[in-house]
This record gives sequence, structure tokens and C-alpha cells, in this order.
Amino acid sequence: MRATDFPYLDAPCPIGLAHRGGAKHPANASLENTMAAFRVAVAMGYRYLETDVHATADGTLVAFHDPHLDRVTDASGAIARLPYSVVRRARINGTEPIPLLDELLEEFPRARLNIDVKSTGAVPPLVETIRRHGAIDRVCVGSFSQRRLRAARRLLGPRLATAAGVVGVAALRFAPAALDRLLRTPSPVLQVPTHQVLGRRRLELVTPALVERVHALGKHLHVWTIDDEAEMHRLLDLGADGIVSDRIDTLARVLAERSVPLPQ
Repeated sequence: MRATDFPYLDAPCPIGLAHRGGAKHPANASLENTMAAFRVAVAMGYRYLETDVHATADGTLVAFHDPHLDRVTDASGAIARLPYSVVRRARINGTEPIPLLDELLEEFPRARLNIDVKSTGAVPPLVETIRRHGAIDRVCVGSFSQRRLRAARRLLGPRLATAAGVVGVAALRFAPAALDRLLRTPSPVLQVPTHQVLGRRRLELVTPALVERVHALGKHLHVWTIDDEAEMHRLLDLGADGIVSDRIDTLARVLAERSVPLPQ
């Protein structure tokens, strides 16, 4: 599948993605994955918002990164073991409620949502939410779990844009060039970090060869999570199609310097 097959990826490249709403923007300090953070990103002109989803014990889908409430809220406990009636009372940084994915889709109808499915239990309510909002062309679903990605594709069909998981990334990074034409990952975009550390070895993932291979297949390459200005420029010079960042102020400045407007 090629990027041009999916309305989700119809913006001119490179694109900026606001990671958890731009978690390290000064206005969003300690407010990751809140409606307040996403409003800041949208007000700045960001059309692509990145978030994560978990399901509560009674199947309510929340936009939240951690499996537990403890790190960023005034509550505690595993989301998957708590009913929504409890989770809804938690406050991020003591002030902001945990949003529902429904709220993001409703309040930002022009936004594209990059959704990381953090648990197997989140797949059925995610599918139901996307169907209820008619949002299949507005979302890209990713996960470190190939099983979750396959389930989402099976339930929502070939119109769903997905981001290649670990197996797909490894294949594209290390397969000999002669085998490129045999690679048929259904994901139109690869979303990867710049590198992985294996023991004492740092393995560079984003290389000119990878960028060339991805583009030859008609796919996009997005790199996460990049907050350093010089690194943003380096990756864009390599040909990255998207940068995922917590420092959306820095990313907006970099894109402006390169005469790349945030898509409206």
C-alpha cells in the first residue's frame, strides 16, 4: 500500500505531528494528552495530533499513554482494571481530566489523529469509535503489537491507514535491495525512532538507504520523538516525511525556516 492511497496522508510533506499534544511545549508543562495540550497544538496550526489509547475495565476508550494512572495524575491504579467512573475523576497534573478519544474527534473535526494502541483491550472500542464517527480517513493506527495492528486492519478493512510495527520496520531496514519489490507491508507509513540500542551497540535506523527504500515503495517515513532543532533539520535533510515532537514550538520554527507551512 502506498501513502497516496490514503486520505490521512494527503498533506504536503514534511508534516509535523504534535506528540501527546506537544507534551514539552512550555504552555503544556505536565499536561500531556490533555484537551488543553491538544488545543494549544491546534491553535498553533497543527493538523496532525499524536495520542495513545487504553480501555477501562468497562470498555471506555481514553486518550492516555501509561497503563497506570500513577505517573501523571492525582490517582493510581491500572486503567484496564478500573471502571470509567473512577478514571474520569483522575486529574492530570491535578487539574485536567483524561480525555476520551471521542472528545478529540468531536472537538477537532479537521485534525488527523495518529493513534498508538497501547493494549489489546483497546482494539474493540477503538474500532467502534472510528466507525461511530466515520473517522477512518482521519486516523492512522499504530502499535508495537503486530497482533493489535492485524486486528484493527481485519475489523476496519483496507481503508485504514496503519503505521508499520517493529517487524515491518526491521524488514525494510535490513532486507537486501533486491528483495524490496517483494516487501508488501500493508502500512503506508513507517514510524520509527532514529536508533535502537542493542546491548552496547547503537543501531541507526534512519539512514539514507532506509529513506530511499521507503520512498521507492511509495511510503512515508515519520521519525519520533524529536525535540532537538539540529536533529530535526538533519532528519528533514535526509528526506523524512514527518517529525513527531513534544517540542511543537521548536518544530514549528524549524518548518517555518524551511518554508514548510503547517497544513491547514
